[in-house]
Formats: sequence, structure tokens, C-alpha cells
Amino acid sequence: TGSSFEENALLKAHYFARALGILSLADDSGLEVDALGGDPGVRSARYAGPEATDQERVALLLEKMKEVPWERRTARFRCVIALVWPSGAEETMSGSYEGYVTFRPMGYNGFGYDPVFYVPEEGKTFAELDPITKNSLSHRGRAAHKAAARLRNLSQTASR
Repeated sequence: TGSSFEENALLKAHYFARALGILSLADDSGLEVDALGGDPGVRSARYAGPEATDQERVALLLEKMKEVPWERRTARFRCVIALVWPSGAEETMSGSYEGYVTFRPMGYNGFGYDPVFYVPEEGKTFAELDPITKNSLSHRGRAAHKAAARLRNLSQTASR
């Protein structure tokens, strides 16, 4: 229900921190397309409606982008991870990965918008990459590395 990835991640993490009384972690992520003013953004999963399939969301995105030339098809996957303590204290970490929206889906790995998210350095879409390579590059992986480092730091501080 939030208007940003940060708000959504924090809403989820606050809920569980209150409900369970423990440090909670939650994330929100999506695809931001520059030519569409940042859409689908926080509505990435609901872009073509709440019951739409990945294929339907991709088809809608490609339809909206059909007149956009390659050089203007820039986009990024973004992920925000929120850590929330039972006290209500909170932190967020983010990760992103820049690429382009292709003209048609390519590849069968991954999910969501992966078949139309082109990674210039690899010359492939996220859906064409093997899972290890994709995870090493991805927005989620980047945010997760930051969150893991923060949690390790907390653990080391607590054990002193």
C-alpha cells in the first residue's frame, strides 16, 4: 500500500517486528522504466491487474513501449530491504541494476520481467543468465549483501 519501495518494505517489516517481537527483515522490489516515468515501479506485481500473470505484465509493458527506440528503453530493477527492531527502530538498504527493456521476451530462467530486462555487460536478458550469474548481479543480491553485512556487524557487536 506504500508509494515507494522503502515504504512497502518498512510496512512489512514493522508488522512482523510488532507481531513477533523480534528483529524483522522485509523487502520490496520492482522494475522502473525511464520512458514510462518510473512505471511499473511499486506496482510491478500488479501492473496489468492483481490477477495478471507474468506474461500479461510483460505484454502490457511491451505494448506501452512499442514506439520507444532502443536508446530510450533504459530501466532498472530496484530492491529495498528494511530491518525493523521491536522498539520501532528501522534501517533500509537498497540495491539496483541498470539495463534496458528489450523489444520481445528472451530466455526462460527467472520470473517477472526478467525475459525483457537486458544486461548490456552480459549481452543477455536476466532470463538468459544462469541463476548464479543473475544473483551476483541482481538488485536483490546487492541489497541482500548490504543487509547481511549489517546483520553480521550487529552479531559481532552483540558478541563482544
